[in-house]
Amino acid sequence: MSEFGRRLKQLRREEAGRSWIYVPYDQLSDRIGPLADDEPQRLGIVLVESTWKAARRPYHKQKLAFILANQRHFALEQAARGIAVRYLATDRPYAAAIEPVADELGPLTVMEPAERELREDLAPLVAKGKLVVVPHAGWLTNIAQFEDEFAAGPPYRMDKFYRRVRRDSGILMHRGKPVGGKFSYDVENRRPWRGEPSPPALPRLDVDPIKAEVGELIATRFAHHPGTLDLEQLPATAAEAQTWWRHMLAEALPQFGPFEDAMSRSARTLFHTRISALVNVHRLLPVDVVADAAKSDAPLACREGFVRQVLGWREFVRHLHRATDGFRELADGATPVGSTPGDGGYERWAGKPWPRAKTKAKQLPDGGAMPSFLGSDRPLPPAYWGTESGLACLDTVVGDVWAEAYSHHITRLMVLSNLATLLDVSPRELTDWFWVAYVDAFDWVVEPNVLGMGTFAVGELMTTKPYVAGSAYIDRMSDYCDRCAFDPKSTCPITRLYWAFLNRHAQQLAKNPRLLMPMRAAAKRSAELQRGDAAVFERVSELLTAGEHLPTDVVRSATS
Repeated sequence: MSEFGRRLKQLRREEAGRSWIYVPYDQLSDRIGPLADDEPQRLGIVLVESTWKAARRPYHKQKLAFILANQRHFALEQAARGIAVRYLATDRPYAAAIEPVADELGPLTVMEPAERELREDLAPLVAKGKLVVVPHAGWLTNIAQFEDEFAAGPPYRMDKFYRRVRRDSGILMHRGKPVGGKFSYDVENRRPWRGEPSPPALPRLDVDPIKAEVGELIATRFAHHPGTLDLEQLPATAAEAQTWWRHMLAEALPQFGPFEDAMSRSARTLFHTRISALVNVHRLLPVDVVADAAKSDAPLACREGFVRQVLGWREFVRHLHRATDGFRELADGATPVGSTPGDGGYERWAGKPWPRAKTKAKQLPDGGAMPSFLGSDRPLPPAYWGTESGLACLDTVVGDVWAEAYSHHITRLMVLSNLATLLDVSPRELTDWFWVAYVDAFDWVVEPNVLGMGTFAVGELMTTKPYVAGSAYIDRMSDYCDRCAFDPKSTCPITRLYWAFLNRHAQQLAKNPRLLMPMRAAAKRSAELQRGDAAVFERVSELLTAGEHLPTDVVRSATS
């Protein structure tokens, strides 16, 4: 018997006469919903560990370990409180594993799952009355707030929603006005980081027997998954989640604001708290971290920037994802949907297909919405899987991701998504890559962030423009260019990719008010420069798609 199984057996409770709850893998808290509403001795919970889920996509080892270790520790924590625990290990979908238990114990209560994929999996049990769905108590806002603000329909804008929920919640408000006189200090939070002040070290955590056992499982059952596993940077218990948050609240948040958009090869995290994964599985509650940040001693711009990410953007994207059915239903009609989950370019990089678990086709989730406002459909380069491109910014961030299953939001937006967008990469394939590579990625958050913001795949539905930039932005906001073989002012192909992008998509972007100046500048480039831009795009795209390292003279050779 495993160490986890042995400990759970020691804590086994009498099951008769209890009310039973199914707890999804991302609702690991006893302080919200049905688990918080009754005495432990009256409750039982069902948890499911599914290798079928793990086999859907080539998920990062750290992501798998994070979910498994947290769910196992949560099971032990609840058993210690006096709750009866049924822990199901299965190679089947969740509904298939849960249904026999519901037949035995009676209907189970479940808070509405955040992930659309899980809602779809469980829908037949809900229809049969074997699962009774109650509202998810972990969110900070409700559907009415979103629908009231956007009663006229799209476009949806986070700033408008954010102002509404700030007023409703009273967070960082005084007598109906925002503290400091402004709702957002975003324009003040755009400084590059040049080595000072020193960022805090990340907490190093004990590798307890449960974590160690999960690590062994990853090394055997999931050895074919990509990425590096680091159990010492994996908070898995309720106490460790609090330790991580308290450390980052005190050490990182006070400098977070000014350097929120900075990037560095020598300090991957800078002053980001890295709690997104803990919040998304509810080891840390959104209501608590927002309250803690708002009342902290950090400067107002730091507090507001953090609050805007959690109370504003996080809540906004989950409502938008639900309102559009995961971007399947847009104002201009239904969106194409993939037949099976994408592998994010794994097969092209690995030279072999991803070995999905054998299951009936009807049990597979679909491949997600495939919008592409700009018509982008090129394959994701193997550079996103670790094949060196020669671009220091891309290679550094990709290396960070496969080492830690994490990079902060500006590297996601202005390096990874920016370059993929400039290369006309399929928005769906990039989304699937983010989904497998990041520890905090779930469909409700990764699809809006990548399809909606990162690639402009849904047009102006939720953002006002494509977030694209040339090498000057990366050089200004990072130190990546310092050790790159390309000179950002002359030989770097990214700037030529930027101009080529604007000209290539001039028809779709011509009327965008936020792009009027760059579009005019692109149009004024000489015919020779425009031809050169297009040639650089085609050559760089060809080389990166083939998994080749860009030569330092790629711009000159493409334009000569």
